[in-house]
Amino acid sequence: MTTTAVTATAATTATSATTAATGRAPTPGPVPVLWLALLATPVAAAANAPVLILPDMAASLGVPTETAARLVAAFAWAMAVSVPLMAGLMRRRGLTPVLRLSGALLLGGTLLVAASPWLPAALLGRAAQAAGGAGLVAAAMSLAGSARRMGVISAGFGMLGAAGPLLGAQLSHAVSWRLSLSVSLLSLLALPAVGRHAAVTAPPTAPRSRFDARGAALLTVLATALVLLPHAPAAALGSASASAAVVAVAVAALAVMAVAVAAALLALHVRRRPDGFVPAALVRSPLFLGSALLALALSTSYFTLLFAVPRLLADRAGWDVTAAGAGQLVALLTGSALSWLLAAASARLGRTAVRAVLVTLGALAALLAVFASWGPLLLVATLGGVFGATGANAVLSMQAASSVPAPQRPTAIGLFSLCYQLGGAFGPAIATALVLGGA
Repeated sequence: MTTTAVTATAATTATSATTAATGRAPTPGPVPVLWLALLATPVAAAANAPVLILPDMAASLGVPTETAARLVAAFAWAMAVSVPLMAGLMRRRGLTPVLRLSGALLLGGTLLVAASPWLPAALLGRAAQAAGGAGLVAAAMSLAGSARRMGVISAGFGMLGAAGPLLGAQLSHAVSWRLSLSVSLLSLLALPAVGRHAAVTAPPTAPRSRFDARGAALLTVLATALVLLPHAPAAALGSASASAAVVAVAVAALAVMAVAVAAALLALHVRRRPDGFVPAALVRSPLFLGSALLALALSTSYFTLLFAVPRLLADRAGWDVTAAGAGQLVALLTGSALSWLLAAASARLGRTAVRAVLVTLGALAALLAVFASWGPLLLVATLGGVFGATGANAVLSMQAASSVPAPQRPTAIGLFSLCYQLGGAFGPAIATALVLGGA
């Protein structure tokens, strides 16, 4: 947002008067939102960059394409698990350590991906990239401060995520696939500007106490089990032989059991340690739970549509791959940009109206995907899906954070983001079961 010369002069005069009267420099304002967007959004492009270049990556590493796809899974897992962990670190230690650790992980992981000729080292590098990116996302969300500013971050996240596959393909063809996986380094450009504001704009940290290592470990196990859970049923549905299907079903049952056991142990731990890594006040808050679960539902719907609609465009409307890809890209970019309007108007609309808009658009997108056979309507479904998901990420994250005292808000945002990220694990599995499995 630009300001006029008159406004700037008035602000300077007010600043001088305040300094003269108090003898202290005034507290700087919030971090400019464009710096926060630059801090958070490149990780979205990095996450989706491998989509169109997996065969090139597999050939370079000397592995099958299916094995190279583990680089995508490793990134998604590390991103989902690391957001609440980084938010917990921010709650205890403040913003500056999170920025430093995240920058180091992002840089180190990128160098490892760029230099390693072996898949295991590349997997470790991708996980480090994701962990660093997760910390930067958690920091940016914690510093947003309003749904309007959060809307800029969320819309940018959606737009760069949509452009990620095409950007990755272009960089791979022009230079190397390793450069495609390095685009998240752009986030480092924002670190100095954000770091200068860290001491005065960081959320209040919790009182120093013994670190709740057990709570952090149980949350990590639960998040890991939830991320892996959708893959076992998908393997069962896609098994060609009866014996393989039996094994896959058994694995699926074990995955469900692991989720149940981890959730039960975490619930017991929260009762024993209500002020621990997962605060009891947070999981007992109807506002937080409602916001997080709605975001999970809308995110799952969006990622399901993201993977299913290109196939539906081919099967129902006869579109080729190029037309389907271009149409979906336009729909994703448009929906992400429009979601900012909802975020900007959310304060005037009120909580109930905003949720009604999100639920209505989410349901409409799903219905169009189920029943529409005309190509443009299927693209409208994609637009509605990304609008609902990015709008929910912008508005509901602020509602979730407002449900707890200020020292616990980084944790609230971290756990909310975990719920949103889980949609990225559930959505593709649902698309595979309902649409892609019949390929």
